[in-house]
Amino acid sequence: MENARNTVPAGFERRPEGKTGYIRQELKQAVTQTVSFRPGRGPGPGGPGRFGEIEKAENVKGTAKRLLLYFSAAKKQLAGLVAAVVAVTLLSLAAPAMQGGAIDSIKEQNWPQLYRCAFLLLGIFIVNVGANLAQSLLAARLSQSIVRRMRHDLFRKIDNLPIPYLDTHSNGDIMSRMTNDVENVSNTVSQSLGSLVSGVLTLLGTVTIMFVYCWQLTLVTMFSVILTVLVTNKMSKVMRKIYRKRSALQGELNGHSEEMITGYRSIVAYNKQADVTDEFNATSDELMKVSMKAEILGGSMGPIMNCISNIGFVIVAAFGGYFAYTGLITIGTISAFIIYAKQFSRPINEIAQLYGTIQTAVAGAERVFALMDHPDEDDSGHLPLADTKGEISFRHVDFSYVPGKQVLYDFNLDIKPGQKIALVGATGSGKTTVVNLLMRFYPPDAGEILIDGVNIYDLKRDELRSNTAIVLQDTFLFSDTIGGNIKYADRNASDERMKNAARLSNIARFIERQPDGYDTWLTHAGESLSHGQRQLLAIARAVLKDPKILILDEATSSVDTRTEQKIQDAMVNLMKNRTSVIIAHRLSTVRDADLIVVMDRGRVVETGSHEELLEKQGVYYGLYQTQFEGKAT
Repeated sequence: MENARNTVPAGFERRPEGKTGYIRQELKQAVTQTVSFRPGRGPGPGGPGRFGEIEKAENVKGTAKRLLLYFSAAKKQLAGLVAAVVAVTLLSLAAPAMQGGAIDSIKEQNWPQLYRCAFLLLGIFIVNVGANLAQSLLAARLSQSIVRRMRHDLFRKIDNLPIPYLDTHSNGDIMSRMTNDVENVSNTVSQSLGSLVSGVLTLLGTVTIMFVYCWQLTLVTMFSVILTVLVTNKMSKVMRKIYRKRSALQGELNGHSEEMITGYRSIVAYNKQADVTDEFNATSDELMKVSMKAEILGGSMGPIMNCISNIGFVIVAAFGGYFAYTGLITIGTISAFIIYAKQFSRPINEIAQLYGTIQTAVAGAERVFALMDHPDEDDSGHLPLADTKGEISFRHVDFSYVPGKQVLYDFNLDIKPGQKIALVGATGSGKTTVVNLLMRFYPPDAGEILIDGVNIYDLKRDELRSNTAIVLQDTFLFSDTIGGNIKYADRNASDERMKNAARLSNIARFIERQPDGYDTWLTHAGESLSHGQRQLLAIARAVLKDPKILILDEATSSVDTRTEQKIQDAMVNLMKNRTSVIIAHRLSTVRDADLIVVMDRGRVVETGSHEELLEKQGVYYGLYQTQFEGKAT
């Protein structure tokens, strides 16, 4: 059990010191990340299956099998879609034959036969419209049903991922799997699945009918089909290179523009406007040249294909006329052959284009399944945490985010119930790591952490975190009302408890001055609020939770002196009768701590009260002198 707890799960590395992730915050922040566009990942000229770069899965067979499991849950919709596709294909194959019969009836002046053919053609066209509509509706329902289940499974998985995974994978990558990759699967089901089945059936049916009518003319027709495939393949190779280059230049230009806009103050301050303009123009000019080539080649594809198709029609008409003259076939058969020849070449091109789309969708599904297959966060432990006193003990704890780069060395610390402990030290000394281990975000490499004498990995994970509250340096607020953000700690809390928490946190007056009070809506994660106001709301949230163990991680490092005093007063109220762990760079916030623990390079080097540590004139004294006496750093 001990080894299992201390083993880093496969597929990720531990993040360096100071990088803390929290699943709810990461999930909300991930929604606001911009997912970068990759060449060949969407519709348009550079999209999959046309001329963009085709992404391929490593295990196509295994991924396809897992996708089929999602299809199996919608068997009725799938069967209905296949039936609609078969109906559309059969009707499309029947129409040219009926049209040829009508032409022969005119030649033979068989008017009753002509009327029958005309009415049958009208019926075929009407039923075909209905079947096409049913195919579109069923494909849309099937795709959305599959995507809905896939997204539910994926989000449930993200909600249970271990913190190390979120710390070592970008939000954009995770969101890309939730959006782009799942959407690729959706598009393939809704647009490509029916076309693929229809294309295969059309090919088989068309060839069969053509050979039945006249195998000689069928062989002649194959010439234009083969020419179409060869020209398409050749042009696709050339155009794929052009479109890849255009996508790369677009990305470069967008990145340059974003960097210039973001860093505009620095550009102006160093008077570099002319330089960045020249760089932008150089990239823009090259993009213009490549785009012109891409547009010319892309625009020429249609006319070239039409030209080849027309050549095919001429060949069919010429040979068909000769065969009709010799009595081998009728004029109606020539008309049908011209339509069948067009029908024969169309699915070949469609299937060639669908290949890339399907490959990209399978590759996207593989990335989705790879995330789903990642081990969940460790949920071992079964003991309840009833009547928590808040006694915390670290015993001989060693830890490293990355093997070979140890962060904590034989860390020992005993915190009594209700005691206020401050962790101070230079950046990278291991302060935040202590919190990560206490919250079970990361497992220790050696040693153990106890709460009320019980190893935290023997406790229920949810109960451990339910009895702990964290106020972070970078507070995250949700797009919700002010009251909703405070009640995030306890959705069942009464309004009176919520308002009392706001009063204890020195934020009540500010809230009451808002137009809608506690019902004021916060947009964009509370960006309209100051950093100090967001911190006070986070403290109110922690007060409402009423935890036995409180962690304050640099809660006042980014605010002015007056706001800091407000936050400190709120923190005093929050820390009453609670075991508190304070991480701080500003030593003014830890003077009244019961015990100050000074850390340096992952080791505890000093402990004591503020006055005791100043008398020692050690590491803490040096930090104090740097902040308050103007000592050079």
